[in-house]
Amino acid sequence: MGVEEECASHPMTDAIINLTAGAAGGVACVLSGQPFDTVKVKMQTFPSLYRGFLDCSLKTYRHNGFRGLYQGSVPALLANVAENAVLFACYGTCQQLTRRVFGLEKGSHLSDLQNALSGSLASVFSSLVLCPTELVKCRMQAVHEMSMVGKTSLASTWSVVRDILKTDGPQGLFQGMTSTWLREVPGYFLFFGGYEICRSLFTKPDAVPLLISGGVGGAAFWLAVYPIDSVKSRIQVLSMSGKQAGFIRTLLCIMRTEGVPALYCGLTPTVLRAFPSNGALFLAYEWTRRTLINRTGGDRLRKDF
Repeated sequence: MGVEEECASHPMTDAIINLTAGAAGGVACVLSGQPFDTVKVKMQTFPSLYRGFLDCSLKTYRHNGFRGLYQGSVPALLANVAENAVLFACYGTCQQLTRRVFGLEKGSHLSDLQNALSGSLASVFSSLVLCPTELVKCRMQAVHEMSMVGKTSLASTWSVVRDILKTDGPQGLFQGMTSTWLREVPGYFLFFGGYEICRSLFTKPDAVPLLISGGVGGAAFWLAVYPIDSVKSRIQVLSMSGKQAGFIRTLLCIMRTEGVPALYCGLTPTVLRAFPSNGALFLAYEWTRRTLINRTGGDRLRKDF
């Protein structure tokens, strides 16, 4: 991956490049995958209201129009831009740390497994900026269903943020933090590992291979940690109506009252979303980084890019 290349630029310049490229990737991810994510959150939080992916999509469109599928796009953009900017900026730093721990001379000598470990470590830091923005995003995406059951009258991003601050203070923005870490740390190990392994199979990683590799990494992420994400969505959305139990108690409650299948409700749109959204993320990231390195006089990119 482009991050581990050795650059002649100052480390701070390289960090800024990674941060900017990560932000560009976050924008591409949201624009290409937001409707799928909206359906996912609705199905995770209210599994009894929908018969499946298509039913949820059609009902959302019928009630709120095309705009309803993009509900929560503003906080989603903030969440993804912030997360990916920090994730990829920290990823480069974590790769250098991993290189030193394993006694490697260059970042390009890192194996796919070591790159996956670097991505997992970087997610610890990106989760700190992701949790508050994703909390608001999830609540906005499920605001129609919450209003249907009389649990909220909120209708805008700012009203959701104001309600959180009024009810729980600044710490309220970190509801679901434990669930976020439990999802992100193992998930990003598979995310970067899947991406790197798939990318290494192509002799010339241009646009199409990058899209495919990003999709494979995204699919690996969600298939592994989806039940954790389901619990997180429940906690973050239903906390609009009052304090929720912690991760373990919520998980056990879902399994006892609704069964294990409830933890996988919404998996189909999530895996479908993984290919366009994560493919677009990595494509935007790689090409933005390449452009910025060329303009700042960084060392040559990989010959195969």
